[in-house]
Amino acid sequence: MPIESGSCASARQAKQKRKSHSLSIRRTNSSEQERAGLHRDMLEGQDSKLPSSVRNTLLELFGQIEREFENLYIENLELRREIDTLNERLAAEGQTVDGAELSKGQLKTKASHSTSQLSQKLKTTYKASTSKIVSSFKTTTSRAICQLVKEYIGHRDGIWDVSVAKTQPVVLGTASADHTALLWSIETGKCLAKYVGHVGSVNSIKFHPTEQVALTASGDQTAHIWRYIVQLPTPQPTADCNQMSGEDEVEFSDKDEPDGDGDGSSDCPTVRAPLTSLKSHQGVVIAADWLVGGKQAVTASWDRTANLYDVETSELVHSLTGHDQELTHCCTHPTQRLVVTSSRDTTFRLWDFRDPSIHSVNVFQGHTDTVTSAVFTVGDNVVSGSDDRTVKVWDLKNMRSPIATIRTDSAVNRINVCVGQRIIALPHDNRQVRLFDMSGVRLARLPRSNRQGHRRMVCCSAWSEDHPICNLFTCGFDRQAIGWNINIPALLQEK
Repeated sequence: MPIESGSCASARQAKQKRKSHSLSIRRTNSSEQERAGLHRDMLEGQDSKLPSSVRNTLLELFGQIEREFENLYIENLELRREIDTLNERLAAEGQTVDGAELSKGQLKTKASHSTSQLSQKLKTTYKASTSKIVSSFKTTTSRAICQLVKEYIGHRDGIWDVSVAKTQPVVLGTASADHTALLWSIETGKCLAKYVGHVGSVNSIKFHPTEQVALTASGDQTAHIWRYIVQLPTPQPTADCNQMSGEDEVEFSDKDEPDGDGDGSSDCPTVRAPLTSLKSHQGVVIAADWLVGGKQAVTASWDRTANLYDVETSELVHSLTGHDQELTHCCTHPTQRLVVTSSRDTTFRLWDFRDPSIHSVNVFQGHTDTVTSAVFTVGDNVVSGSDDRTVKVWDLKNMRSPIATIRTDSAVNRINVCVGQRIIALPHDNRQVRLFDMSGVRLARLPRSNRQGHRRMVCCSAWSEDHPICNLFTCGFDRQAIGWNINIPALLQEK
């Protein structure tokens, strides 16, 4: 009687294993509809106060969970069979090659290594399979906590920056690539004033801490300080913007973007000339901010320098040099004479003007790509965001390494921190806006669907902690700014 060769036996065993696996899959698929009908009958037979649509959604999600775990169970059985086959193969190789059985210790070591690799594969598969289901629950919860309140539509090009006034009346400011800056009524979404003094893209807008004065930075190599006078309109009842559609991810084309004249920004009062023009840069001025007290202002430019000006005289006080590439952002401390600048050279720098005779500088190196922004938070912390898809929280007393790192799936643009609640808002290139706490724990993602949310890259975010209606604003290259109401107590409780 002929003896079956080892290769033929292995081939037959593999064929039987594939046949067994395919039979298991067919049995699984054939029973899915039966199980779904059984679950639905069980739910329908129970008293529940949940709406039928919610119950159906829950049923579908639980069905997905069951199918995922059943597939994982089947794969686990296959992996266990592979482990047994591998152990047999190792033992056989030991007999034919070495002429003697492998020692139990050697076999155990090889089998343990193989088992470790397969276990890691199983763990990775499990995490990938269940993350989508967990995200479904998280998104549903986030919609109840993060609600769109108002859209501010009127720019003719993308909006680079958004800011909230610190004095009464509290208005919203936006800076756009259409060469204008607009002021908005937060409650009604009506344009209150338009600044047209720049001849280049307006890249940044910041409000004076105590006066009705704005500071804008532009691609025309200047920063302007201009005064505005606005009168808030009477709020009108608005339609509910919080109804969400079933789809959470919908692609848009440029034709879906809001009309640039949607809210009649051309009808609002126009400011045509600045009080002061700051003119010392040799390149695009990408950002500007007020130092504490509002008597000095700092600008950041693509000419690789940041300049400190006296607002009253427009004179250049200091030129801050040291970055190796173009600057991307600048930010001032709310209570101290500190400035932080970020750059495409993958670093951000801290400048200290508390002592007039000493202008110390500290360099923070922790990113591997452009640092798009760095902002101060409460105490001695700075948060930096980068095109390397990370956000890092730093302690100014220890520059060697961050105290927390947030990893994302898209480049991070101009971030903003809710100082009172220590919540970071991250706008992304992929149109998402995510909220994290200072320790790096994800809290929520702002809703985005075919009815609301940004349709192109989100450029900037800004918190307004005291406003009763909107406490977070975002803007993007879809030519609109959006006001959100974030239920912070519920958000922190869910955490």
